[in-house]
Amino acid sequence: MRYLTILGKKQKIPKYPHHKDYVYRSHRFFEARSLYSLLAINGLYKAIRRFWLQRKYKIAIPYNLLIDPTSACNIKCIGCWAADYDRSSKISFEKLDEILTDARKLGVSDILFSGGEPLMRKEDILKLCRKHNKLPFALFTNGTLIDDAFAEEMARLGNMNVFISIEGFRDATDFRRGKGTFDKVIAAMDILKKHDIGFGFSVCYNSRNWKEICSDEFLDFTREKGAWIGWMFNYIPLGKGADTELCTTAEQRAFVKQKVDSYMKRHKFTIIDFANNGHMAFGCAGAGHGFAHINANGDMEPCAFFHYSDVNINEMSLREALASPFFRHYRKTRPFSGNPHRPCPIMDVPEVLKVLSESPGVRSTHLQSPETMQQLSEKTRAIAEGWKPVGDDFLKKMPEKEKRKIRLLERLILYKEQEDINS
Repeated sequence: MRYLTILGKKQKIPKYPHHKDYVYRSHRFFEARSLYSLLAINGLYKAIRRFWLQRKYKIAIPYNLLIDPTSACNIKCIGCWAADYDRSSKISFEKLDEILTDARKLGVSDILFSGGEPLMRKEDILKLCRKHNKLPFALFTNGTLIDDAFAEEMARLGNMNVFISIEGFRDATDFRRGKGTFDKVIAAMDILKKHDIGFGFSVCYNSRNWKEICSDEFLDFTREKGAWIGWMFNYIPLGKGADTELCTTAEQRAFVKQKVDSYMKRHKFTIIDFANNGHMAFGCAGAGHGFAHINANGDMEPCAFFHYSDVNINEMSLREALASPFFRHYRKTRPFSGNPHRPCPIMDVPEVLKVLSESPGVRSTHLQSPETMQQLSEKTRAIAEGWKPVGDDFLKKMPEKEKRKIRLLERLILYKEQEDINS
């Protein structure tokens, strides 16, 4: 039997399909201590089959496929790249159905939906979850469209869970997401908790809310509201004209990392941090290992924050898109630094963007405010330079045993993936 400790109590995790299964497997991934334990998360048979398919098709198959079914949203958040997009962009139901069919055949472990607001297409998503009941789904949602009927269907289906976006307490959330949003978010959490759904919370931390979102007070509050897992990502200034003043300083980011690491250890609570979990995700919690993103226009990208591509899913199959020259070039260029505390090519090592931009046919996919990789590199260079000595100091303080484990697993994973691509 599988268990997780939630608010100090041992909770039983039912077998899949169940909405708490996603939380359990995420927890297992970030506590993996060996290649065996890493591969065994989704079953050794699935892991072996996935490696065989990678070699057969000469592609890197993502563990997680993030899809934006729509760019439409019912609110407008400050600093959200999707707010810049044409809100009529969407992937057809038929194409989504095809992508999910291909994903299961290829051995993709999890499907994530984002946007826009994915629940603007609530009925389509429920229909897809019913049809593809062998695939686990998770949604990044602002939570304002969750009601009792939806929660009841989530509990019945079992193969879907949600991450609800929140920016801190009322003032911080309403500042970025609009007045009254905080109360709607809390109402959604109360509904999910009432239906015994172990949902997650999602936070974008920036120069205004960084201290609040990693405080014991806020993290305790989200768990008491029913959150079983957390997802954090640092604000990234995407698109021309993006406000760089919202980026955290090196000191602020380091503070978040130390507070979150301490909280996770004390409470056995999993928080996935895009910026600061590179040392736990063998490169990067996003595009570094086993991740791919399809935006609402159909462009296949390495990461939700990396708005560059050379292929569109509307013109080909998922397998063909994963075999694109840019995707191969991106995978082969990893790791982007020798320090897992500096994993991101945008915020940590922007000089590598010059190398990535050399792939033929790659273009900006930021629909309203496109920028070249060179322009993005210039925008984040000072931020990366500020973080480098801090990240290097974190590496020096890591126990040697931990460093060896990370380097070994990263080399094995990257070697296997690149071997499959080159074979």
